[in-house]
Amino acid sequence: MPTAEEIKQRIEAAIPGARAEVEDYTGGGDHFRARVIAAAFTGRSRIEQHRLVYEVFGAEIGGPIHALSLRTETPAESASPTTASPREAVHPTYAASEEDAEPAASAQQTPSR
Repeated sequence: MPTAEEIKQRIEAAIPGARAEVEDYTGGGDHFRARVIAAAFTGRSRIEQHRLVYEVFGAEIGGPIHALSLRTETPAESASPTTASPREAVHPTYAASEEDAEPAASAQQTPSR
C-alpha cells in the first residue's frame, strides 16, 4: 500500500509544477485526502482537473488506494482568500465523463427571451 508521502511525490512528479498535500485520513493506509495546486488545472473543469490526478494512479484507485478525495486549485485560486468553493470531489472514487457534465451545465443555463 502506498503512503501519503508516496502519493504526494507521485502527484508532484506527474503534474509539472504541482504542489500536493496528502493525508491518510483513516490511518488504515487506503483512504487519502489530497489538496493539489497546479497551473495545469487552469482553464479545465473540475472533472478534467480530477482526471489529471486520478490518471497518475490508474487501477490503484478502488484497489490499494480505496479512496482518494481531491481538492484541486489553480495557483490563482490558492492565493485568493475569497475563493468561495474549493474544487473538492464529493465521491472520491467516482470519475464522471465529460458527457455526464454536459447536461448539468446546460440545465443551469437560463434561456433568454
